[in-house]
Amino acid sequence: MEGDITLGLKYVGAGLATLGMIGAAIGVGNIFGSFLDAAMRNPSAAPQQTGNLFIGMALSEALGILSFLVAILILFVV
Repeated sequence: MEGDITLGLKYVGAGLATLGMIGAAIGVGNIFGSFLDAAMRNPSAAPQQTGNLFIGMALSEALGILSFLVAILILFVV
């Protein structure tokens, strides 16, 4: 009986840890949406900002991957 409760709580914890991936998806969408909005307003400045776009995307995705890693660690290590 106690093992079932522990297993269930591990699944709940892993599910809560993956909520960070939702934030990463929202962040990437916001970054690209803002970039496209700015590129349509000033197309000549868009090539200079693509580096910032990819750095922001990489940092946002890193947080999503980190939350996925925490969920996997909760499931299989703890």
